[in-house]
Amino acid sequence: MSGDLLLVGPLAHPALLAALGLTGAPAAIKGALTGGARAGIEAGGWPGLHPGGERIKAARVATNPALWRYAAVMGLAPVDHPAGRLLGVQPDGAGAPFDGTRWPADLAAEIARLILDTPGDRAPEAISRRLPMIGVWAASRLRGRASAPSGGDVVAPRTDNDLRLLTRREPFAGFFATEIWDLSHRRHDGGFTPVMTREGFVSGDAVVLLPWDPVRDRVLVIEQFRLSPALRHDPQPWLLEPIAGRVDAGETVEDAARREALEEADLHIGRLFPAVHHYPSPGMLGEYLYLYVGIADLPDGTAGIHGLASEDEDIRGHLLDRPKLMRMVLDGQIANGPLAMIALWLHAERDRLLTDLSRG
Repeated sequence: MSGDLLLVGPLAHPALLAALGLTGAPAAIKGALTGGARAGIEAGGWPGLHPGGERIKAARVATNPALWRYAAVMGLAPVDHPAGRLLGVQPDGAGAPFDGTRWPADLAAEIARLILDTPGDRAPEAISRRLPMIGVWAASRLRGRASAPSGGDVVAPRTDNDLRLLTRREPFAGFFATEIWDLSHRRHDGGFTPVMTREGFVSGDAVVLLPWDPVRDRVLVIEQFRLSPALRHDPQPWLLEPIAGRVDAGETVEDAARREALEEADLHIGRLFPAVHHYPSPGMLGEYLYLYVGIADLPDGTAGIHGLASEDEDIRGHLLDRPKLMRMVLDGQIANGPLAMIALWLHAERDRLLTDLSRG
């Protein structure tokens, strides 16, 4: 396909135009947009166009291959309209009026960049099936860019000029993905390394939560099967763990913690206390963990068997006195690193948290 199109609504946003390599001439059409809160995040999440209403901002563009590839992934097709051919709306969009002030333009633009970075021979349908995890990774990259540099005054500040990325490849993309970079980075003596190849496993940010009842001084941990210990031939691939899960696209880390507590333990969480956020294995794993202790009411009978059937989760809860969890950590009975880290953090910070809670 070729020619001019009128991009409407979210698709006409400057951030998305830039991600798609488009320059649009400002335009407008009469009508009203409904739905569309997940436009650019989910396929089919685009707003519907209805007659009447105010004038809607649009952008007239000369199409390019990037736009058509993006449209194929997102399930968008041109719609005939008296003003011309439109792209960015769907015939059956429903819901509340589209609120452009709340629509996450930066996230949608980052997702678009990731879509266009996928290998050219990958079918749009295959990319579309991965949109939930592409969204997770896009949101992770945005949080990464916005994070404060680690290392305090020990590690020298770095800039984009200290890393040279020559080529990037994505040889595999299932639920997770792998990336291969050919790169060179600045050495500590001021020069640059030879070009080297590094592989990374892309999984995205996750939240980790240990529910704690400060009145009873007990915690809730969960037990589930894990593949990695089984691959290692560990005789006990059912691990005790904290509640954990990916931070979905468009979701705050704190909201993800509360959602995972409901899904994995049918548990409502009160205040959240941030613990030790970190990269668990930065040499190869593209994952950042947000660790929290969450205040919860944990009477006898709270633990049960939970998990999402749609994700084949089989999760058993266990109530443990906090001192017992600490003894298990120190005796080497906890093989899950984040659980051990949160338990140690809670042991060190317990008095401060109790004081904080007493103040309301």
